[in-house]
Amino acid sequence: MLKLSALDLEDLAVISAQMQDAVLLAGDMRYDPKRKLFVLIANRFAWDGADTPQRRRTGLHFGRVLSVKTLNMRHLEKDEVLSLLSITFAETDPPSGEVLLTFSEGATVRLGVECLECQMADLGPAWAAQAVPQHPLDDEDQETT
Repeated sequence: MLKLSALDLEDLAVISAQMQDAVLLAGDMRYDPKRKLFVLIANRFAWDGADTPQRRRTGLHFGRVLSVKTLNMRHLEKDEVLSLLSITFAETDPPSGEVLLTFSEGATVRLGVECLECQMADLGPAWAAQAVPQHPLDDEDQETT
């Protein structure tokens, strides 16, 4: 089971890699403006080296969140499944900036934050995954004929 924290870009890249291909319901994300906290619960694919494909229930939260904006999500129902592709951070007025959670189908969540403060933690045991997530090859990786 993993428990990770990120206070800089390098740490966030590790969390992003571990959360890549996590699936969650659109309704499994919450923002508490009083506590400045954005949280989500997802079933992450365990990229950390198991012999058989596995998923784990994982919590991810961001602290010091000032705002949350979404793109291409207004139409989503709470029980619609999203697949997380990446998590990135860009400073706007250091140390503040924006965290971008990018999902399949063009859905995004943009968090305005005072500073980067992220934690990820597995919440329970792993279970067998039905399949390994597949990604199309980049143009440069594809064979030419």
